[in-house]
Amino acid sequence: MSNEIELKLALPKNALPALRRHPLVAAAEKLGNASTLDNTYFDTPALALKARKVAVRTRRQGRQMLQTVKCAAVSSGGLSSRPEWEQPWTGAFDFSAVDQPEAARLLARHRDDLVPVFTTRFRRETRRHAPTPELSILLMIDTGEVTVRTPDGTERSAPICELELELERGRAQDLVELACTLAQDLPLMPADISKAERGYRLFLDTPPSPLRAEASTIAAGQNVVDAFRNLAFSCVRQWQGNAAAALASAAPDAIHPDFIHQLRVSQRRLRALLKLFAPALPENFAGTWNARLRDNAERFGDARDLDVFYAELLEPVTPEGLADPAAMAALLDTVHQARNEARRFASHNLDMATQGRLLLAFTADLHRLPVGSLAAAVDLRAFARLRLSRLRKRARRRAAAAASLEPTRLHALRIAFKLLRYGVEFFAPLFPARTVERYLEGVVRAQTALGFLQDVDIARQRLITWTQANPALAPAAAFVLGWHAPRYARLRRRVLHECAPLLEGRKPW
Repeated sequence: MSNEIELKLALPKNALPALRRHPLVAAAEKLGNASTLDNTYFDTPALALKARKVAVRTRRQGRQMLQTVKCAAVSSGGLSSRPEWEQPWTGAFDFSAVDQPEAARLLARHRDDLVPVFTTRFRRETRRHAPTPELSILLMIDTGEVTVRTPDGTERSAPICELELELERGRAQDLVELACTLAQDLPLMPADISKAERGYRLFLDTPPSPLRAEASTIAAGQNVVDAFRNLAFSCVRQWQGNAAAALASAAPDAIHPDFIHQLRVSQRRLRALLKLFAPALPENFAGTWNARLRDNAERFGDARDLDVFYAELLEPVTPEGLADPAAMAALLDTVHQARNEARRFASHNLDMATQGRLLLAFTADLHRLPVGSLAAAVDLRAFARLRLSRLRKRARRRAAAAASLEPTRLHALRIAFKLLRYGVEFFAPLFPARTVERYLEGVVRAQTALGFLQDVDIARQRLITWTQANPALAPAAAFVLGWHAPRYARLRRRVLHECAPLLEGRKPW
């Protein structure tokens, strides 16, 4: 068994000439001529291997035929590590070399049921980057397509255009460092999705879905910096997955709003994580990355706010009783135009080069983080208690300041609750599950109520701006605000009272 460590990077096809001309690529040793690789992936009719994250393929390269088995990869920011077994293909499956017991049993059980599911055909150019005796990295440029033949005889295909960096000698971090250097001049996006996974998606005709935050998997025995890195990589996966899916959309109007929303959530969670762990991180690390991630998220803020305005505040309104239906039609048209403009702006700012460069730079900085003596000596659970207590204390101060019910102070309280929620979610595995779950339910309710108040306050300002530009919108604007007024007033009266039990008394940690 070998352990394959690679970093997969997607790039647009029109960037291939620039990639080949890049000094680091051009100077790398060329390993033979480009070759065409024909691969067939096998599974059972019920896709039993996919369900257990095992891939079986045969590959034809010239006259050579190979059989390869791969197990699930641990992947983040395009960097993956996974066990792999490769041997000559004789025309019949031979899994005797697979020495991972669970995978071996699975393959033995389904050996006779395996059938072709999809194929990939691509041209591979291979070079070796070996600047020192201690470092050797293969650079493989793959261009081609993945193809599926459907039961009715038609074919579906998707393009392949990527650069794979595979470690021969050195550290996994060296792959990221090389990718960072290349990304300074090229539009490279880390790609966590393997060719096999792309093939299965095509076979099942499954469109990409928005990636939501992963549950925390930290453990009490970890040191503080390792726990931070674990949590940060989970946020990176959410960021990369949603950015890649949004970039794959054909047009701004085709971008699913949730891709932008979840991308922004990843940035908020990362910024909250940086603030939470700042005392254990190198000087300026948290401040520098907090600013860079804030600026990145602000590229997409208007698009998300307008999506919320439409879905949460405008769409539920039933305009029965509105004396001027034309005003509502004009308001809907105004919102539609504003959303399209905001989405075009977000799409323009969501470019592969910028997101890829940021993702790779942050991933590299995570790998470079030192585990100092202080971080190693601090108990993670004790650190968590101190940081969560600090967040709750800040929220309590914001709640006291919000007694006036001024929108800006309620918004500050909402942010404090959001940070508290993220903090509890990050540290949840360290404390009793049921206690944390009950507390989080209360925090989410409070955050939701405060969020609705903020949404209405933002909408009110938008409507004022629009009606000043077009007074004919005034009847519809007043109607929409009036529609939500009872709920707004009710939540505004109750919200501080409902927040109080979460900020006083016994702590769930």
